Amino acid sequence: MSNFEENFLRLKKYCEQEQFKGWDPYDGLNSKVFRALPLKQWDLARLAWIQGFKRSPINFRSLLAVPKEYNAKGIGLFLSGYCNLYKVAKAGNESFGNSEDILKQVEELAELLLSLQTKGYSGACWGYNFDWQARRLFLFPKETPTVVATTFCAEALFEAYEITKNKNYLDAALSAAEFIMKDLSRTPHKSGFLFSYSPLDGNNTVFNASLLGAKLLSIAYKYSSNETYLQTAREAVLAACESQEQDGSWVYGLLPVQSWIDSFHTGYNLEAIQIYQSISGDQSFQSNIEKGLDFYIEHFFEDNGMPKYYHNKTYPIDIHCPGQLFVTLSKLGVHTNHKDSANRVLQWTLDNMQDKKGYFYYQLKKGISSKIPYMRWSNAFMFNAMSFYFLETQNLKDGL
Repeated sequence: MSNFEENFLRLKKYCEQEQFKGWDPYDGLNSKVFRALPLKQWDLARLAWIQGFKRSPINFRSLLAVPKEYNAKGIGLFLSGYCNLYKVAKAGNESFGNSEDILKQVEELAELLLSLQTKGYSGACWGYNFDWQARRLFLFPKETPTVVATTFCAEALFEAYEITKNKNYLDAALSAAEFIMKDLSRTPHKSGFLFSYSPLDGNNTVFNASLLGAKLLSIAYKYSSNETYLQTAREAVLAACESQEQDGSWVYGLLPVQSWIDSFHTGYNLEAIQIYQSISGDQSFQSNIEKGLDFYIEHFFEDNGMPKYYHNKTYPIDIHCPGQLFVTLSKLGVHTNHKDSANRVLQWTLDNMQDKKGYFYYQLKKGISSKIPYMRWSNAFMFNAMSFYFLETQNLKDGL
């Protein structure tokens, strides 16, 4: 057994022992102490409280009565990861468990994910398990559905359907496309449009969020043959690709305060465009993918495997930065071309961002780093990411 597999088993053991429940960088408003204070009515106090929890390297959540809970996106990530492990086991590598045991875990997580849906919208959708105060002083109530959470959850259910053939998973995942189509607003941009982040706000300026909506519609088209899904996805992809910089990069969003260029959101963009192109057969955006991938590889990873958050500076090193690499390489079908880089990045991440207890740290900073074991942000994300790494290495062994 490789050291990569041993490290992953430590992560798997930790997450299973915690029963996939945990804390989140943004769950400060779940504090029973804060909820008992009159400050909870003040938007600036809510914002400051969340940011204090998110930025503190010391975890005050137990002291201030923040419970460990399920996070729908986190469960979606775990479900996707176990689906990958099932494929690895079926190919003959039972390092992570036999296929029957993994299948049982897939079914349990898929049922849990169905139970975490937010009701009252045009289709299946998911949000987060905490109130969230946005920078623009807009409050997202707990379980407000978002395009990000919904896409991760629906994609996981599509994958679970492929393994189990349970039609309930397929029906829920397909209905999520109706949430994208009917409940999200659209802002015209370039030759297409951008989807909003949620039904409650007008935040139609973020490329990766909009592209995630296009990704879900593309996958839904694969199972439904609904041409409207594909046509709508293309418009969102077109708007994003026409906004790509000449060097292959994307700024995070259209607002002046969203002008940064970062690692894992670039990976999201590339993955979504590739999925649209693979399913549709429309090769119009191949040059965008190639330019974007070149920029991604060249600007966000050092020769020793250290990942960078921004294209022009390193810190903070967020666990999403290395994690998204393995997913992006797999979805773009280029893992083999970059396997040495992937190995270096994974080794660096295990050496520098995994605790001896198995969980992964949130962020490394120049000063005091945040090593709090966030279940969704750190552990579910790396669980899914490493499952893609093992799936690709298994494919290499099998000559696929």
